Order: sequence, then structure tokens, then C-alpha cells
Amino acid sequence: MALLRVAVLARPGLLRWGWMGILLLAAVSLKLSAQTAIPLEYQVKATFLFNFARFVDWPAKAFPDADSPFVIGVLGEDPFGSYLDETVRGEKVNGHPLTVQRYRRVNEIKVCQVLFISRSEADRLDQILAGLRGRSTLTVGETDDFAAHGGMIRLAPEKNKVRMRINLDPVKAANLAISSKLLRVAEVQH
Repeated sequence: MALLRVAVLARPGLLRWGWMGILLLAAVSLKLSAQTAIPLEYQVKATFLFNFARFVDWPAKAFPDADSPFVIGVLGEDPFGSYLDETVRGEKVNGHPLTVQRYRRVNEIKVCQVLFISRSEADRLDQILAGLRGRSTLTVGETDDFAAHGGMIRLAPEKNKVRMRINLDPVKAANLAISSKLLRVAEVQH
């Protein structure tokens, strides 16, 4: 900012535009610093969660009403901060407004279409997935053994990228249908 001030002082005719530039730069840097507080990995994972809403089909019974919100939930410690909320703000999927809910325990979950199960819940994973059995909730996690416990989609960091590993058996058991577009870019397990 000191360089901008020097440039503005050197050219008095640009004073008004210079201060507007400084204000704009300050606003942009504040927004960027807020976004960079969330690691890039979780920004990518938030985008995945949002896109799952578009590439997975839920049965009608997954929504209490035609205008019920589409819920993306986070169970356990929230690694997304406000980034996930910002990602879905103002978005709709098939007429359902997207919303984010946070849960501490699986029994708090009433209606949830996509559930991100945080790494903090690794020790309770069997209990959590058993508590969701029979629901049309897409479970997403990041622990190494997520699929082995019956989780549906594992988001795994690999060589500076986030890869999807989809476990089709629990997806089918929950009456969900994943788009072939999503299956083509994922590692699929049966």
C-alpha cells in the first residue's frame, strides 16, 4: 500500500482514483485472507460437496416437502469454516435451496442429503454409519478406511489433488443414483 500512496502523491490528479484503488485493494486482500484461512484442500472438498448435490439423484422421500432445503451436513469438527456456507449461498438444486448444517452427534440429524463425516469422528465411524442405515444420505469422509466401514465417497488427497473413491454398494442400498459423469472421474469400488 505504501507504493500506491507514493504513486498517488507523485501525480496529484490521480489522488481520487488512487484512494479508490487503495480501498479496492484493501477489500480484495481482506476477502482473500478470509478465504486462505481455510486450507486449499478443504476449499476443494467444499466444492465437491456442492457438486455432489448436482450429480447424485435422491428419491422423493429424501425431502419432507417439495420446497424443503437440500441439506449438506458436517458431523464433528468443521474443517471448512465459513467457506462451505459461502460456496452454497443462494444456490438451488432441483428447486431446493442449499443449506449447511453442523452436527455433533448422529442422533441430531433429522434430514440431511449429503453428510461430510469429519476426521474427528474416525473412532465412531461404525456407530455413525449404522445410525444412518436406511436413510438416503450420501456419506462423504476422508479417513483411510472410510469405504471399508461402509462409507460412500472418500475424498482422498493425492499428489496435490483430491481424488474420489466411490463405494457403490452402500450408495445403492441408500437408493441413491450417481451420475455416470461423476463415476468416470472417480475410482469405483463394488
